[in-house]
Amino acid sequence: MGKFNSNASKLGTDNIGRLLLNYSIPSVISMIVVSLYNIIDRIFIGQGVGPLAISGLALTFPLMTLVSAIGTLVGVGAATRMSIVLGMKDMPWARNILGNAFFLTFIMSAILIVPSLIFLDEILVLFGGSEQTIPYAREYLKIVIPGSVFTNLSFSFSGLMRASGYPVKSMITILIGVVLNAILDPIFIFGLDMGIQGAAVATVISMFVSAVFVMSHFFNKSSFVHFEPAAFKLKKRIIRNIVSIGLSPFLMNAASSVVNIILNNRLVINGGDLAIGALGIINSYSILFVMCVMGLCQGMQPIMGYNYGASKFKRMKDTLKITIKAAVIVMSIGFLLGEICPKLLASLFTRDEELINITIHGMRIVVLMYPIIGFQIVVTNFFQSIGKVKQSIFMSLSRQVLMLIPLLYLFSYFWGLTGVWLSLPVSDFFAAVTAWVFLSNSKKIFYPKYYHKN
Repeated sequence: MGKFNSNASKLGTDNIGRLLLNYSIPSVISMIVVSLYNIIDRIFIGQGVGPLAISGLALTFPLMTLVSAIGTLVGVGAATRMSIVLGMKDMPWARNILGNAFFLTFIMSAILIVPSLIFLDEILVLFGGSEQTIPYAREYLKIVIPGSVFTNLSFSFSGLMRASGYPVKSMITILIGVVLNAILDPIFIFGLDMGIQGAAVATVISMFVSAVFVMSHFFNKSSFVHFEPAAFKLKKRIIRNIVSIGLSPFLMNAASSVVNIILNNRLVINGGDLAIGALGIINSYSILFVMCVMGLCQGMQPIMGYNYGASKFKRMKDTLKITIKAAVIVMSIGFLLGEICPKLLASLFTRDEELINITIHGMRIVVLMYPIIGFQIVVTNFFQSIGKVKQSIFMSLSRQVLMLIPLLYLFSYFWGLTGVWLSLPVSDFFAAVTAWVFLSNSKKIFYPKYYHKN
């Protein structure tokens, strides 16, 4: 029981600011590293293969988002549920969550990986690919898609590692993959002259090593929560618990994939193949800051889930306030850099002047609402952390489906390529307003006794 207290019970007793710092810093570092994982690939490919290769790599984004959504579905759902049950001090339930998450990752990865490989060319045409960009995307995806099961294992179980009281070790899991990828990329792309295929091989090897590291932790019986033979039996109740919570980020990623398909097609129609490459560069930059906020949310999640399970509502409120403030600061920095030095940022990825100019134009528009989108991300993750699935799903989908898709068609019809870029910050604004409305109408979460009396 002493080990339980040292690993998890501090979530309900320690100073909130210090806890959030201790849990968020490893998560933020992990997320920055994940961002660099993608950025490094794009920089090496852009500088070593060419501008059309960047466009080809950008084509892969919707499909990779969909495939990796499996890791999010299982990882976020299992980690959130584990935090709640640890708050209830139910260790057998926590171990069952771990075992079921393991099998779910393989089963659900296969459901997407197999059809993706069979219909790869047709999918890339649907994504807005052309004869010039599809060959690059095909070479990359034929290697990366089968290896995505290692990516899903690594990201899913690093979340469970953090939820069970090992935030620093969770960070190390992600660092292993990224550092190894940074070392292997130039070796395979330049040294072995494998081009974009080399980037794919480097990615798969890196994520395999990362997955081995995280799985060795949970197979070690000295770990706080670890695998036990009985825990591997699939149970409907636990699968339902994992999927119901993980459904929100999964649908968000699935919606993001659909939106990116539409976005790519609008970009090709209004700006050509290089406009897709510009989106790839802007996404690489944007991901760096969004992932920082996601790291804050990952640090918030075990604190929020544990205290919700333990009915400590004031601690939940304090945690939310601090996380929102930090997220707004992070995204405001992203806004300032995107407005002040977009040329410098674009030049990291390519020497092609036309691609640089398209990227500068798009970046200055896309980052306009960054300061408030940090608030929206935190609020969405707050509802997810306490198992409020419907609210989280609605907020996740409202920006992607209800707002962005109509705006993409409407704005591009009137303003062409500028309209495509403009649809993104406008939808961000409405998404932030929606999050504020939901949060304002959820006071009973923090004051249940008051609302019960009234």
